[in-house]
Amino acid sequence: MIDKKARLASRLGPEIAEFVASKQSILIASLGEDEFPHSSYSPFICYQGAFYILISDISKHADYLRAHNKAAVMLIDDEADTKQIYARKRLSYDVVAKQVDDEPREKVIDLLEQRHGEIVGNLRQLADFSLFALEPIKGRYVKGFGQAFDIKGLDDVDFVHLKEGHKKRA
Repeated sequence: MIDKKARLASRLGPEIAEFVASKQSILIASLGEDEFPHSSYSPFICYQGAFYILISDISKHADYLRAHNKAAVMLIDDEADTKQIYARKRLSYDVVAKQVDDEPREKVIDLLEQRHGEIVGNLRQLADFSLFALEPIKGRYVKGFGQAFDIKGLDDVDFVHLKEGHKKRA
């Protein structure tokens, strides 16, 4: 007999994979030199359980990811595609960022180019573009009101349904 957690994982795992595959860019929150959060975004590719981004060293988030290798990322449904603005479907993770200078650098950049087009081929020729791996540590998948799930990793999907709901004010 399959337990409730296994049934949930078998149902939500493919749903999350489809959600990730439907997105082309990822929102990134990194910690700035002044200890304030910095938000940005980047096109991405998923490969071997991590998000990979190719970003310019001129950008603030490249420096911040190097200095404070921890960040947060989010994928979220477009406002135009949601019925309730407060309940947009989203997937967020705490991640550890690592610059990738060796393997699988070329393989991942090839995959980025396949997904995002010839612009990636042009960017890979520029000396100021670096590849980063954003490795998920823990995350949350929110489908809507009362449908939030704590999860691990991209490939190692483990779910905990959040049962504590919203409470009315007294």
